[in-house]
Amino acid sequence: MDENPSVDDDPPYKHPDRSIETRLDDLLSRMTPAEKVGQLVGTAPTLRPDRETVDGIAEAVTEHHLGAVSPFGHGGSPWETPEECLDIANAIQREAVENTRLGIPVLLYVDADHGHGFVKGATVFPHNLGMAATRDPELIERAANVTATEVAATGAHQNLNPVADVGREARWGRIYETFGESPHLCSAMSAAAVRGYQGEDVGDAGSVIATPKHFPAYSQPVRGEDGSPVDVSEYTLRRVFRPPFAAAVDAGAGSIMPAYNELNGYPVHGSREYLTGWLREELGFSGYVVSDWNGVNMLHHDHRTARSMDEAVWQAATAGVDVASVGGVEHAQRLLNLFEAGELSESRIDESVRRVLEAKFRLGLFEDPYVDEDRVEGVGTDDHRAVAREAARESLTLLQNDDDVLPLDTDLDSIAVLGPNADDLRNQFGGWSTISEPEPPGTTVREGIEAAVPSDTDVRYEQGTEMTEPIDVDAAREAATVSEAAVVVVGETGYRHEFHRSETDRGEFPTRSQLELPEAQRELLAAVRKTGTPTVAVFVAGRPLAMEWTADHVPAILFAYLPGSEGGNAVADVLFGDVDPGGSLPVSIPRSTGHLPTHFDYRPHPHPIEGSPREENPRPPEHPETYDPLFPFGHGLSYTDFETGELAASPERVGREGRLTATVEVENVGDRPGSTAIHLYATDEFSSRVTPVRELVGFRRVELAVGERTEVTFEVEIADLGVVAESGDRRAEPGTITLSCCGDSAEVTIERQFES
Repeated sequence: MDENPSVDDDPPYKHPDRSIETRLDDLLSRMTPAEKVGQLVGTAPTLRPDRETVDGIAEAVTEHHLGAVSPFGHGGSPWETPEECLDIANAIQREAVENTRLGIPVLLYVDADHGHGFVKGATVFPHNLGMAATRDPELIERAANVTATEVAATGAHQNLNPVADVGREARWGRIYETFGESPHLCSAMSAAAVRGYQGEDVGDAGSVIATPKHFPAYSQPVRGEDGSPVDVSEYTLRRVFRPPFAAAVDAGAGSIMPAYNELNGYPVHGSREYLTGWLREELGFSGYVVSDWNGVNMLHHDHRTARSMDEAVWQAATAGVDVASVGGVEHAQRLLNLFEAGELSESRIDESVRRVLEAKFRLGLFEDPYVDEDRVEGVGTDDHRAVAREAARESLTLLQNDDDVLPLDTDLDSIAVLGPNADDLRNQFGGWSTISEPEPPGTTVREGIEAAVPSDTDVRYEQGTEMTEPIDVDAAREAATVSEAAVVVVGETGYRHEFHRSETDRGEFPTRSQLELPEAQRELLAAVRKTGTPTVAVFVAGRPLAMEWTADHVPAILFAYLPGSEGGNAVADVLFGDVDPGGSLPVSIPRSTGHLPTHFDYRPHPHPIEGSPREENPRPPEHPETYDPLFPFGHGLSYTDFETGELAASPERVGREGRLTATVEVENVGDRPGSTAIHLYATDEFSSRVTPVRELVGFRRVELAVGERTEVTFEVEIADLGVVAESGDRRAEPGTITLSCCGDSAEVTIERQFES
């Protein structure tokens, strides 16, 4: 590399009419080694005390050439309003563009996992688990587009989202960030989120680069402990965990984030097999890989595969990490030292730098690096809040409704609103968000109910308990006694993940060892039920809590997930019947912690069955508790009734490639409009490798008026009905596939070749 390349007055890389390839070649030829490695490192003001000011970040950008900054967004930032965020973003950009030799813009990235939740007044959606319950990819795309619009309005260009992990560990505190337990569902939702964030072109206003995470598998940690090893077979990695990332890559994701943990003994941040072999060579990913927060440091400090930080930096760089998200000046210096010592080749550095610079060219930052102040008026608009309310409404899942307790009558003279989560916005938002006072950016369940009933309705609020400790159960009991209905809002705190241990160290709920409601909350529910007042339990929680006691004692149960800023209004909409609860569980709800795991697509457990020849019983029944959830994946009740017709598959005999069509008629035979999710499952009756007892291969959400009928059509790729081969590819095998939907089934025969 030339140590002092020249800069012309009018270099080609500044010309938007030139091809990106031409601009890249020209810019790279002008960069010093220090300028190149700086592009591969990010920093954040919350990382260290000396990085808490604009001046500190400016020095990192101008003196050390750092090319990426997370300027706001982890709760500790002093810039809270959209205007303040934009000011700091433009100020940092100005330092890079106007006070450096080459004027290379900075890439600004944020964690906006369910809306721009760290920015005051922004729109906050339900977390992914709730979004998956909607079974509505188009809605997920619209919600992601709202988030992208608000992120871009505050000056950022990249969102470290969506979470494409498949949620297979109910104890894990971050399962709420996933789209659930089905690879097919996670694939569809992750791809929709990528499309929503990036739009048709990331260079368009209101678009940002999407970063699916945590590749390739993070969400089934041993013991449910965040960041611990994911100890599964390669077959499971390829069959369960990789498909959502493949779908996100196919949708055009511009960036990927690796997992913190190790797989097969290798930390992902230091694994060339996963970051280069799987991601680039097999999946064809061409964007850039950005490390998780301290993923590179962990190679030395936690995984201990690197004897020093220098070696950790080398491992990550050679494995395929392009950008160390918060490495700071020290990381940049280590990269430079490794290059000067001949440990990192010029070609390897240039490879990563090209990817980063290409993203900046595609974003249009060289032409328009700043964001106009009037853009912040698009943060938290009524239109955006309407999308959040729609998402929260569609997510709400009615688990139980004995005696038709729901919907409640809005003409009630009195209603008791009780419980630790009835009036707690922080818990309702969940992780990756902050609550700014004195202008709370959302509506609690209590506030939603108060707004939904007539002004003369007596709404009696009593918290009754904290998460784990009673406050005044007697007061809650009395409120229920003198009310016509009681809504008890229970669940968890706004827990993020295990790296934030302050709550769990105090014995606060949630904990990894307990999925059941704490005794204090069960005591509250029991006291209310003894009054005889019709009772609804609303769960505000990020995990599939074991609620068998509640199901046995409370007639109506509504699962609200972590519903975001419009959650209170959405819950009220459903409680009073303004909206039908059409949500469908994206994860199975276990009977107890001891029943884990409970995912629906488990592989069969062979066992002898006396007096039942194999040919008469080709797929033996399950062990009693192999898959015995309290509420299964896909469960969700409605206020109306639906009937489905026969399932038909066409053609009934297919080749090993192409598509087949499955159809089923659905009719609303109840007395009110409603919505429901229709799921299509497939079972490979005989295969060269053991396959799950059933796999989800299609889903549709339908909304029908009274008496309305519609035909639901699924287009299924034949390859998706096959096995995962040693190569990692899915391929269909000759044999019989049983498709099932709503209690009916149809057989499809896969031939060795199409018959004439």
